Amino acid sequence: MSVQSALAALPDQTLGPLFCIFSRVKMSQGGPLSWLLCGCTAAVWTREKNGNSWKGRLWHGSGLDLSFTMEYPCGLLTRSKQPVPLKSISVAVSIREFVADVSATLDYKNEEADPVEAFFVFPMDEDSAVYSFQALVDGKNIVAEIQEKQQAQENYENAISQGQQAFLLEQDSSSGDIFSCSVGNLPPGQKASVTLSYVQELSLEADGAVRFVLPAILNPRYLLQESAEANNITSQIPRVPGKELPYTFSVSANVCSSNGIEKVESNCALSPLQYLEDDKTVAQVALAEGHQFDRDVEILVYYREVNTPSVSVEMAQADAKPGSLMGDPAVMVSFYPSIPETQGDSTSEFIFIMDCSGSMSSPMNSREDAQLRIDSAKDTLVLLLKSLPLGCFFNIYGFGSSFESFFPDSVEYTQQSMEKAVRRVQALQANLGGTEILEPLKNIYSKSCRPGYPRQLFLFTDGEVCDTWKVIAEVQRHSQNHRCFSFGIGEGASTSLIKGVARAGGGTAEFITGMDRMQPKALRSLKRALQPVVQDVSLTWTLPPGTNCALLSAAPTVIFRGQKLIIYAQLKGENSSKQAAGEVCLCYTLQGEGFRNTVPFSLDAKADDKLTIHRLAAKSLIQTLEGNLQDAAEVKKRVVDVSLQSGVVSSHTAYIAINKELNQPIQGPLTWRDIPLAGPYHRAFRSVGAVPSLLAACGPPPPPNLCSFTPCSYSGSMGPGHYPLRKAKFAMSVNSGGHSLKMGSPVLNQSIMIPEDSMTGDKSPPDSPLLQLISLQKADGSWELDESLASVLGMNVQSALAALPDQSKDVPRWATILAVLWMHSCSCDQKEEWELLERKAVAWIRARSDSSLGECIKAANALLKSSVDPAVFGL
Repeated sequence: MSVQSALAALPDQTLGPLFCIFSRVKMSQGGPLSWLLCGCTAAVWTREKNGNSWKGRLWHGSGLDLSFTMEYPCGLLTRSKQPVPLKSISVAVSIREFVADVSATLDYKNEEADPVEAFFVFPMDEDSAVYSFQALVDGKNIVAEIQEKQQAQENYENAISQGQQAFLLEQDSSSGDIFSCSVGNLPPGQKASVTLSYVQELSLEADGAVRFVLPAILNPRYLLQESAEANNITSQIPRVPGKELPYTFSVSANVCSSNGIEKVESNCALSPLQYLEDDKTVAQVALAEGHQFDRDVEILVYYREVNTPSVSVEMAQADAKPGSLMGDPAVMVSFYPSIPETQGDSTSEFIFIMDCSGSMSSPMNSREDAQLRIDSAKDTLVLLLKSLPLGCFFNIYGFGSSFESFFPDSVEYTQQSMEKAVRRVQALQANLGGTEILEPLKNIYSKSCRPGYPRQLFLFTDGEVCDTWKVIAEVQRHSQNHRCFSFGIGEGASTSLIKGVARAGGGTAEFITGMDRMQPKALRSLKRALQPVVQDVSLTWTLPPGTNCALLSAAPTVIFRGQKLIIYAQLKGENSSKQAAGEVCLCYTLQGEGFRNTVPFSLDAKADDKLTIHRLAAKSLIQTLEGNLQDAAEVKKRVVDVSLQSGVVSSHTAYIAINKELNQPIQGPLTWRDIPLAGPYHRAFRSVGAVPSLLAACGPPPPPNLCSFTPCSYSGSMGPGHYPLRKAKFAMSVNSGGHSLKMGSPVLNQSIMIPEDSMTGDKSPPDSPLLQLISLQKADGSWELDESLASVLGMNVQSALAALPDQSKDVPRWATILAVLWMHSCSCDQKEEWELLERKAVAWIRARSDSSLGECIKAANALLKSSVDPAVFGL
């Protein structure tokens, strides 16, 4: 648009969008002044002596002359030495088989002269079922009540305004993995502890580990331009390095499994594992002292056996009405379908959607030599391209604030199209501004599916979006026409987004954090996408007369080989016999053949005072209901009903506790305190996220030279509407011939498309010999014998040719045999990454097979000094 039309749209009180335009332009420092430069636009910041205000002026070549002042009532809490009332977080985890029960206690103390209201925003896994919230004040335990969210918020505000002490716990409306805790009217000198409890299912990793993650990093979520004035709870969180957090953090875990516990590992330092039983069925472990809460805490538990199907029946809640959700026994069924390993039809359409927003320039972890997210994603995408089967179609989208595709429509996978795509992948940069996933998805769905080529989407993102529900709903609307596999990259990726789109799209979700490698997880999903589609999935129950089961979780429609499947149901009817038994059978069809997995179980329900299975079933039901795109009002009504019955928090409910035993109202002005979180990994603030969140947290802007990085992904919203947020004072004068400026439109016009004549690819060699080898493979699976391949094999072309048996003159086949043997002998620990490439290579070799194949393999083994079994080639 023109500057004039943009100016005309500026609301008088617009502040958040101002940060957006500044974060999208280059800045340089010069003495006390800091300049922003972009094309014909320039701006200057000047810090006032009091440190709490900044003056700015913006010029544009069209004549715009804009002056403004921003004043902040307080700075970043720990940097300004102001007290933080949160003193410690202690977490107790109880892991039993594939379920974790977690209690987190937050200890507060007000060390100020006035009452404080503390506001703490924190991440949680989106599968967490929060079922309890209570406060301990002066030795009195105050148990919270779950209410509809609006009612709970009003009750909290009324209590605070009347001088009462109140506590509020709620899930953010924008995303299922963000929670907030408010502690209101904490008098000077008083201590208070709040404890929240939740249960969650645990995922099963490819190596058999049961994975528990306690999220620590909550990245600011990108605020869409059209929603620049909307609420975004993540934008107001103060961010500090982990070592500067003003509160301590501890985690202890008890693990129990009837199958026995082999070992426990973590990405953080642990105390020695202690077994509490001789048969190693019970153990405990804790985080080592001195842990900095600057990364997600991951605990991997290895049992002796994990693939045993089971059924658990939990007794109903004692005081609940029979026939209600909590008044009947709940059933949890764990299946491990025995799907045979077969190769599916390669005629699919693969669409890879790659996040190229500014935050993708962050490192994968905190190590100095850590690879950037965008670089890891590029390596992974090249590997995926090389692993695609001949006969398929594919396309690649890069997205940020805008999006572009490599090809107007999906193209057939050939040597030419693969080479062209690889060159463009190698030229990708994290330069497209914010994280806007919805628009590229809409563009993809607007194009008709190719008959006979099922559409498979692979979404790679660090998950920092604010319109999570809209993205999931868009995938859900088109779930009949495609499958969606999602990948959360780096610490703080939204579990609500990544798991939500995979669940809606009938795919799987993977998270790449810490020292994880992205490539094996991506290839695992590609193998699943290449599996034959399991059809006619159904459940049948065999139960005593007068008894039936009603599903509480979504009926299974997609099954993948090697994947755990958990189903929840409500057991209805009367059954007086404790010896009664039943069966549940998972039925499905694969390539025309029927399969049945049957699990017998006892109907004798077991008591559990925490009602773990009921809570998990309620969470699953809430997720199923929220995925319903029909009547929004009816969905909300049902979600609220399930939430109030079960005590499991939803986006429409909240927990509130009010201390009604105070003798008199708390006096004095109420001081607001935000609780800081550890900031995500950034090298010299090169990535995005730190600056806008500090601005929105109402601290003074950081030194402007910290903003000299790639276009920023965030817009500075001022926080949730029902809180009395500390907004910056903002004065602005404009001298532009009567025009006003809307500070929110993108300034830079970056592009992922590079002219063909300037796209020479990455001249530097890949990081590892395996990646070098992969980069040389052709689309049909073969290799050419040239100096590049010979270098990877540790020889020259002449010595490789000299070892070729006389009767074989097929040099490409010889090169391909050598490449396959090298992968087996020199990179066997990364087999999951090259397995699909090997499959293509072996198929290509066998298609050119003759009587000399055996002798060629023997000669190749001798040349490489390896001993790979010729059975690899089907001999």
